Amino acid sequence: MTLRFDINLSILFTELPLLERPAAARAAGFTAAEFWWPFGTEAVPSDKDVDAFLAALDDAGVSLVGLNFLDDLSVGSRGLVSVPEHAGRFRDSIDVAVAIAERTGCRNLNALYGNRIEGRVELQQELALENLAAASAAASRIGATVLIEALNAIESPAYPLTSTAAGLAEIDRVSAATGATNLAFLCDLYHLARMEEDLFATIAAHADRFGHVQIADIPARGEPDSGALDFSALFKALTEAGYTAESGRGWVGLEYKPSTGITTDSFEWMESLI
Repeated sequence: MTLRFDINLSILFTELPLLERPAAARAAGFTAAEFWWPFGTEAVPSDKDVDAFLAALDDAGVSLVGLNFLDDLSVGSRGLVSVPEHAGRFRDSIDVAVAIAERTGCRNLNALYGNRIEGRVELQQELALENLAAASAAASRIGATVLIEALNAIESPAYPLTSTAAGLAEIDRVSAATGATNLAFLCDLYHLARMEEDLFATIAAHADRFGHVQIADIPARGEPDSGALDFSALFKALTEAGYTAESGRGWVGLEYKPSTGITTDSFEWMESLI
């Protein structure tokens, strides 16, 4: 199999402080990780905090393959790309994220769109265009890709992008308006499955536009084999559609909640599926 698996250390190993998680991941056999924004609500963390984050990765021997721009997930939002009240904060986080990506070799930067605000949809669309243009321009300087992700409407009812079609349409809108060529879809199989999307049809039709893939089982967002999805077949579909390490992609992020609540208990599925 030519997929590559990384571990999302913002949702896994949460029984440990964030800076201890890379070492725990390495001890569990992982050499690559991804994070949501790792600095809380700070758009511009101190140099000390950034250096401590990078040192935790370096000391553990874990590479960074995915990072969110400022997202404020801790306070219940779903990103800030289209939120007028936080436009400046999102912009401030762009240079920080790109600098971390440059230092680590990370080339996938996720820009969560933000919740819809009734009566301000047109303004939000204009702001998203501006912010994604700025993010893609900054990322292009280091050869990085800006990812657009669809979430499920069950858990994120105000989030406007809830399907592959909606995510790709937004990418096309921004690309057409700005000329950006480094925007791609973050295919989160958990969110799409919760929306009852045909995952196999999506993979077959659009895998060439995936910049990254994330996984969790449905309905409880647990590890593979804890729910209803056939991950063996899904992994096969991804590789057959050309989403592979050989294509320069092929990363699959483990972004699930361990069904027992203990991260190290949740890796048995890897022995049979990988």
